[in-house]
Amino acid sequence: MKKILIINGPNLNLLGTREDEIYGKDTLNEIEEACKKKGVEKNLDIIFYQSNTEGKIIDKIHELSKNFDGLIINPAAFTHSSIAILDTLRAIKKPKIEIHLSNIYSREEYRKKSITSEGVDGLICGFGSDSYILGIEAISKLIYK
Repeated sequence: MKKILIINGPNLNLLGTREDEIYGKDTLNEIEEACKKKGVEKNLDIIFYQSNTEGKIIDKIHELSKNFDGLIINPAAFTHSSIAILDTLRAIKKPKIEIHLSNIYSREEYRKKSITSEGVDGLICGFGSDSYILGIEAISKLIYK
């Protein structure tokens, strides 16, 4: 069974209690459960991680080379500001998918540029918690091709 790391950035631990008109009503725990269930269907062991700290996210991405077969990342607000996360993503030679709950291209002007997407194989956004499930579908295709 292949191992997939799903990294969740700042404030995603507040899902289900913040701006549900943008991010939906599902909590991060509910999304994790759905992802693990989808992982079983795709023969993937899904490991969830969340941090509000840029350096901890970078450290976790570093683990990808030795411990995981692919990455799904929702960098949240770091999407638009973190060259450090971009550099880390570029350094890792494993399949990587970026996801977002909301459609970043239909939001505020400053959210329409994803710096971090330059370091991944693909980007999925705008499907609410289903963005995670679509990310698992995509990473599965990249890993098992």
